[in-house]
Amino acid sequence: MTADEPLQFPGFQFDPPPQDEPDAEAEGLPPVPRPVNWNLLTSDQAAFEWVELDRWVNWLRRTYGLGPSIIPPLWHRHPELVWELSALHLHWLGAYHEQQNGSAPLGWHQDFAEARERLHDWVAACGSRLDRDRATRQTSWPGEEPAPAIAEAPIHDRAADFRTFVVEDVARRRAIEDAFIAADRDQPE
Repeated sequence: MTADEPLQFPGFQFDPPPQDEPDAEAEGLPPVPRPVNWNLLTSDQAAFEWVELDRWVNWLRRTYGLGPSIIPPLWHRHPELVWELSALHLHWLGAYHEQQNGSAPLGWHQDFAEARERLHDWVAACGSRLDRDRATRQTSWPGEEPAPAIAEAPIHDRAADFRTFVVEDVARRRAIEDAFIAADRDQPE
């Protein structure tokens, strides 16, 4: 699977993001940016949000020349990076909204400088690199099962990994939704 192939999974097809362009307003979405709570997204919402965030992250890393010590190729596999980048994306959307104050982009850039430091710290802690990745280490608290050993894995095709990750995430969310609907149908009235 190459970077220019559309993202496909049951019920969805997304065209590949245009290179080096920030988000364009999509039909049906509110014109005012809103926070994304990754814990509460439906399967449909998640499919859209993953593609939009990936598009923006690619634009961001190319526009600002950010290396893998700030945004590694498999950032999507690290929740701490997803949450930070998602918040930064929302902040960028707000700062560059047409109804925003003219100094808002400067505020975004000040916050972006702080966010780069946090991203760098988290990337160093999780051990993700340009050519290999490992899951973020977890510390087990007393009384918990020991955390499993974590091995590094080589990165062969970042775009294919992202597509696989999104397909699996959307399928997981859809299975939860389907189980909820089935359980609701089975409830006596």
